[in-house]
Formats: sequence, structure tokens, C-alpha cells
Amino acid sequence: MVKPIAPIADAISRVSSSNNFFNDGRKIVCVARNYKSHCQETGKPIPEKPIFFLKPPSSMVMFPRPILIPEDTLVEHEVEFGVVMGRTARNIPEDHAMNYVRGYTLAIDVTARKMQRELAKEGLPWTIAKGMDTFCPVTKLIDVSEIPDPQNVNFELYVNNVLQQTGNTSQMIFPITKLISEASKYMTLQKNDLILTGTPSGVGPLRIGDRVKIALNIDQAHSEFFCVPFPTKHQGYVQFK
Repeated sequence: MVKPIAPIADAISRVSSSNNFFNDGRKIVCVARNYKSHCQETGKPIPEKPIFFLKPPSSMVMFPRPILIPEDTLVEHEVEFGVVMGRTARNIPEDHAMNYVRGYTLAIDVTARKMQRELAKEGLPWTIAKGMDTFCPVTKLIDVSEIPDPQNVNFELYVNNVLQQTGNTSQMIFPITKLISEASKYMTLQKNDLILTGTPSGVGPLRIGDRVKIALNIDQAHSEFFCVPFPTKHQGYVQFK
């Protein structure tokens, strides 16, 4: 009988030639309705436990790549504090969760809202509405040592230099440790996976031609993205380099 090596979690070591979460992350775990202000603006009840969904890693984008906006649907921004896993594990106890974090990022959960609403109305999955190419813009990775208290971080989103969203991670309904622990009960969290921890109020539209800026702790990390038309099938394929 083989005994577990790590008693606090079923830890699994992984060796990677790169520490770049942008290239090596296997999934993006997202959390719905994790700020009371957002629940209030959407008219949704406050959840009793975390609500998870996934975005594909192919939706991630970094400056200078733009955000691709479909022309036939309403697209909205949701700025979110991101947590990057540093080790691969499952069944992580809440009081040990931060031992598995390697850093942080700020992200936008871009959403094709009209499409999402139509699919949800029919009781269908809305993966496409959240998972289109470039629908997860992120900043650089911030090392865990640079943010001593991840539950007290200010973050903002601007559209065309106008402040649209602002929040602090202390306002989360479920803290980061709870999110990590709860998600790892059901799926293995792998090194460089990204967890998006929910958005505060202020969700609004993104249009072609808009310039979007996200900033964490004023300018500890920030990025700007331009919104351009999503290529149609008549324009051929797009090759990303």
C-alpha cells in the first residue's frame, strides 16, 4: 500500500520548462456572484456557496494583443482579481490554500452578454459567450511576495479614461482560501491555472474602438487593451504569434 506523501493535500509534482502562467496554464476557473454589489446590480441572490464555471485558456490575451469584439452582440467587461496556482493539488484544506499560490494578476472576464442571456433562457450552456478568443485579457504575473495581503487589494477598470469599475478584494463574499479549497474538491488545480475571483458592480459595455485599462493597487500592475472587430469567416483565419 502506497501512503500519501503530503498529508494536507493530494499534492502532485510537475516539472515545467517555463514558469509563465500565460503559456502553461491548463484552465481558467471563474467564480460567479462573489461580490454583493454585483449581485445587487444584476438582481441575483447572494449564493450560499461558490459558483464555478470555466473559460478556455485560449481566451487569454496580453498587451499588445487587442480584445476582439463580435459585431452582432452586446459585449460587457467584468474586472476580476486573479490568483495563479503555484503547485498542482486537489482536496486543499482552506487553512493551507495560500501555500499553493504563486502569484496574482488582474483580468477582464469579457462576456458576450446578449448571447449568454439567450442561451441561459433556453437552458443551454453559455460557454461560447465567455470563452471566445481574447475574452480573458490579463496583466503580467505579480509574485506572491509583492502582495502581502491579497484580501486587501484595490483594482479598477477604465473605458476610454472613464472609471467604470472599482473594487477591493476585501469585499468578496467567499475569500480566496475558500475558493481554492472548494474548487479543489471537484477538480485538480494545476500549476499555473488561473482562478478569477469575481467582479464588483459597474459591469458595462465594450464597443469596437474602445480603449480599456485595468489597474491593480493604482499601478502595481496595469495593462491597456484596444477593442477591434472580431474577424468573420469571410476574413479568413487569424494567426497569433
